[in-house]
Amino acid sequence: MKASAQIIGLPIISIADGAQIGTVKSLVINPDKGSIDFLTVEQDDVQLSLKAIPFKKVVGIGEFAVTVENRHDVIDLSEIPIANQLVNKQIRIKNTKAITRKGQLLGEAHEFFVDEESGDIVGIALQLEKGEAVLPASEVLTYGKDILIVNDGSNESLLDDPVQLLKSKGIEPTDSRAEEDVSAQMEAMAESAENVEALQSLREKQVALLAGKRLTKDIYDADGRLMFKAGTLLGEEDVRKAQEAGPSVIVDVSMNVEA
Repeated sequence: MKASAQIIGLPIISIADGAQIGTVKSLVINPDKGSIDFLTVEQDDVQLSLKAIPFKKVVGIGEFAVTVENRHDVIDLSEIPIANQLVNKQIRIKNTKAITRKGQLLGEAHEFFVDEESGDIVGIALQLEKGEAVLPASEVLTYGKDILIVNDGSNESLLDDPVQLLKSKGIEPTDSRAEEDVSAQMEAMAESAENVEALQSLREKQVALLAGKRLTKDIYDADGRLMFKAGTLLGEEDVRKAQEAGPSVIVDVSMNVEA
């Protein structure tokens, strides 16, 4: 399970090329299925049309990157009418009001959580009149452009934090990686209103995971200059230096350290 803020902005890596082919620009919501059907792609070159990756083509969504088999998985949205229709609907979840069938205001959405395996939306973080809570996606009747329509009595289904979404599916986050994921999601839930803060949270997590690891290959910057030699034991300053060098560099670092 990932918060949307943990996916948007991630580098997209082609496994076949071992190269970055873009970054995640936005998540395209299918309101009928309650799922993410496409990831739109930001590329360095001039784009004459909007590019996207079908979610079913995504191999994995990790802490440092989204991976696909090859660069041909990036498509032109104009080639797929249904994808173009979904983009044009402009369905969003963040900053929409959650209202019951009888017109009662439940809260305002400021983040949502996605099953990274299926693309299904599993929960929505709401700002309530007093405090915050997480609404299971099963309570949502309609995903609209400006309004979420939810079941009457949805307030009785509100959860305290994202970890309870996992438990409701029978998943116990007992290992350290699951705990890290839930912790990151809670941070994203609290900070997603400010993209800068969400990015900083991701950067700090990268530092924590990579500092103390040893590189297995030489790392070069975007201009081909050697940054770190193979065998370098990374410190916090080294990881931050790689982050400043750009997404492709930090991804290269993360993919080439000893386990």
